[in-house]
Amino acid sequence: MAECHEVLNLIRKEDTYANLYSDLVKLTIEGREVEAPKGTSVLEAAKLAGVLIPHYCYHPSLPVAGVCRMCLVEIEKAPKLAASCAMPVAEGMVVHVDSPQAKEARKSVLEFLLINHPLDCPICDQAGECELQDYVYQEGRSGTRYGDYAKRFNPVEDFGPDVLYVPNRCILCTRCVRFMEHLAEEPVLNVSERGDRAFIGIFEGQQLDHGWSGNVVDLCPVGSLISKDFLHKARAWDLDKTPSVCPGCTQGCNITLETRDNQVLRIRPRPNAEVNRYFMCDEGRLGYQWMNRADRLEVPMVREGGRLTPVDWDRAMDRVASLWRASNGPSVGLVSAGASCEALERAARLLRHAGGSGAFRVREGAEVPLAGVPDLALRKERAANVYGALEAGFSRDWDAAVGRANGAGLVLVLDEPLEGVSSLGSGTMIYIGTVLPEAARVSAAVVLPCASMAEDEGSFRNLRGRVQRYYQANTPPGMARPAAWILDTILEAAGAAGARVGASA
Repeated sequence: MAECHEVLNLIRKEDTYANLYSDLVKLTIEGREVEAPKGTSVLEAAKLAGVLIPHYCYHPSLPVAGVCRMCLVEIEKAPKLAASCAMPVAEGMVVHVDSPQAKEARKSVLEFLLINHPLDCPICDQAGECELQDYVYQEGRSGTRYGDYAKRFNPVEDFGPDVLYVPNRCILCTRCVRFMEHLAEEPVLNVSERGDRAFIGIFEGQQLDHGWSGNVVDLCPVGSLISKDFLHKARAWDLDKTPSVCPGCTQGCNITLETRDNQVLRIRPRPNAEVNRYFMCDEGRLGYQWMNRADRLEVPMVREGGRLTPVDWDRAMDRVASLWRASNGPSVGLVSAGASCEALERAARLLRHAGGSGAFRVREGAEVPLAGVPDLALRKERAANVYGALEAGFSRDWDAAVGRANGAGLVLVLDEPLEGVSSLGSGTMIYIGTVLPEAARVSAAVVLPCASMAEDEGSFRNLRGRVQRYYQANTPPGMARPAAWILDTILEAAGAAGARVGASA
């Protein structure tokens, strides 16, 4: 029921429905009275009544096709069953979803789909999250009249960098075709052949290499379109799922981190009508490998005799406190725009207490829009919290900050890889990070291991100023701790716990 209302709230914000909510009609669905905006489909109105009508071809963000016939319902006074995805609501309409006639129709549709379906669930990556599997169990017949029928066979096709097509499993819902044509606006897929021989084809010389093409895997209701990256990694029921935010750019797409054995195995989009609808770009989808790095910092280290030596947290913090007390001159902060709002706020507070300032830099790339969805793109700035860093008081003047760091009394580095920075001169560096870059290996007086975003809880601010929370999915390695906790401890050691939030840039 809660999921139905969540989806409905998304639909309410879809452009096609935005101007309809002032004109409501009353109808009855499965004996439950419901009000829905004029123009809403029966399928969507049913969600208001807490009724989920089985369907395959329908998706809220795609044009209605009405080809699967799975969503047939009985409407009183109508001459025949109606496809609920394409039937608009009307005043006084009475809809029966589970009438004998409707249930028999759905059973027949499922029987038809299974004539050629290979029934290879034990090896199919979609098993456990397959809508065909679910509906056959829920709605289907106990047996089939086509037991001796020779099933169709077509070889697996490579559609692109990350997508394989298994035509034998395809139910021709055409979601993938409509997504590429209407949302990606790159119509490279089609329905080839007819009837029993029909399959999804790709135009000669073309690939699914659009920056958002991975969404066809999410849209596929069966195991026909599959991700090469996730192939044979895990079964759906083995995965722990945690709500999060994509760290790849300033769009801030809502995602689900799917993990097993403390490893991120897959990232999928999480619906949010105001940020990313139902989608995410391929760069964000496939760019999670850094979360599973084997060269993570696991223990605090202090420099003794010119070498970094592992120590416990108490000793590391004692050294940090002595460095703050002994620092001469202004401090400089070099921070990552991928750090959380909470960590950046604390870093800014520390720098202000020491009379210093900080800066960040951002890797940039080409902006890749999803043309059919307004205001949705892989953004030029490839970091999630650029606007959180600006809000905390950090500047974009990276080169100037690096120059000041060469003569600073103390340098605070927050999970910045320091690429291109060979040395930070006479400054005393406190490095907080997930991995140890060469510049920190050479210059750091103290190294403090922090958790990655997959191992922490925090928030990012996206390009529209929206603050979004992510949650802990994995356990930090060794003695690594959340960056905000580390900075809180330093604030106490430096006597700055009560300092005003914010730092001058």
